[in-house]
Amino acid sequence: MKSRERKNEVKKILLTTTGLIALGMAPAIAADLPARAYTKAPPMAVAVYNWGGFYAGVNGGWGSSRNRWDETSLGVALSMGSHDATGGTVGGQIGYRWQAASWVFGVEAQGNWADFHGSNAIPLVVPSITNDTRVDAFGLFTGQVGYAANNVLFYVKGGAAVTSNRYRMLATGTGVQLANSVDETRWGGVVGVGLEYGFAPNWSAGIEYNHMFMQDKTYNFVSNGAFVLAPAGSLLAQSRIRQDVDVVTARINYKFGAY
Repeated sequence: MKSRERKNEVKKILLTTTGLIALGMAPAIAADLPARAYTKAPPMAVAVYNWGGFYAGVNGGWGSSRNRWDETSLGVALSMGSHDATGGTVGGQIGYRWQAASWVFGVEAQGNWADFHGSNAIPLVVPSITNDTRVDAFGLFTGQVGYAANNVLFYVKGGAAVTSNRYRMLATGTGVQLANSVDETRWGGVVGVGLEYGFAPNWSAGIEYNHMFMQDKTYNFVSNGAFVLAPAGSLLAQSRIRQDVDVVTARINYKFGAY
């Protein structure tokens, strides 16, 4: 019995000693292990909006045409007054853009139907006569230079402009036409600025302002006999008309091809 008890005591002592040794060695073993490497998460990929390629779209907005009429038949320019022809416009555009880093270059053709209308009574004329202007269409042929901040594009543009106009001389108050209508297409220049936002792959929306400065043109208005002081077939007026046009439109474009 005593021998068995001694054996058990020896086992307890050995187990206790082994445990203490193991506990003492654990920090040293841990210190000898290599440090755990810290791995940084890879950066998230950021999609870059692509402005390059063919695109087409629609636009709509408001415009104002400033028209100044001068009588020139007497060899000097006599003011016949001026007026703003204002109204709405809708149309479409098609173009192509190239992108180099953040710079965007492009060409564009735009055609719009318009309903810009205005008039003024000629000063000091009795019976009173009204000059009447209507702009029923315009077109723009422009180059663009822009800077893109991912899906936001700011650009300037410039080029040629054309307007389709109708000019009339009417009896003030009654609106009776006193001479032939002059339907004229005139060419000029345009400068503009725009801001466009890509809200989805291949789709963008924006706002644009354009100023058109058109050539001065002189027109002959031949009496139709309705004006008592001018027999039919006689020259009622020789009018030089100066024209500028301002247009603000909202636009939406679709870009063809892969995003």
